[in-house]
Amino acid sequence: MTQPLIHSESTVTAAIALGSNLGNSLATLEAALERLDSLPEITVQQRSPYYRTKAVGPPQPDYINSCALLSTTLSPHGLLSVLLEVEAKFGRVRRERWAARTLDLDLLLYGDRIVDTPDLQIPHPRMGDRAFVLIPLADLAPDWVEPVSQKTIAQLLQVVDCSGVEKMLPTSI
Repeated sequence: MTQPLIHSESTVTAAIALGSNLGNSLATLEAALERLDSLPEITVQQRSPYYRTKAVGPPQPDYINSCALLSTTLSPHGLLSVLLEVEAKFGRVRRERWAARTLDLDLLLYGDRIVDTPDLQIPHPRMGDRAFVLIPLADLAPDWVEPVSQKTIAQLLQVVDCSGVEKMLPTSI
């Protein structure tokens, strides 16, 4: 059964993570947000500062990471579909895990909803372990309660190793 793409006439706040470590990462991340904001079903409300993060896995360039809050009328699956389309538009090819990428967009939170389907899990199942997600998300929404753990983003961040995540100064962008 296919999931409906439109949620309703009302909007829901969703949190996404953005990352890139190939090409002009900063330009790609900005252009991806502009693309999302240009869609009638999505408004980019806020973007966190950018962070430089050491890559995990095989040797590769550092990542540039950020988070954004969106308001959307899309369903969770509809929003995921749009995120995957935007990734593809910017040259994302899904190969092996931990591979370098031009653009990575992850749906982290969708209001207070919990979704557990084969193709989508909300909250994102690994967000609570990832400083490169929690740090920028805490910049935007430290009091947002992650619905599975019932902990705020700020509380989740307190127990994560934050080494290797460096805030980029505006002059370095």
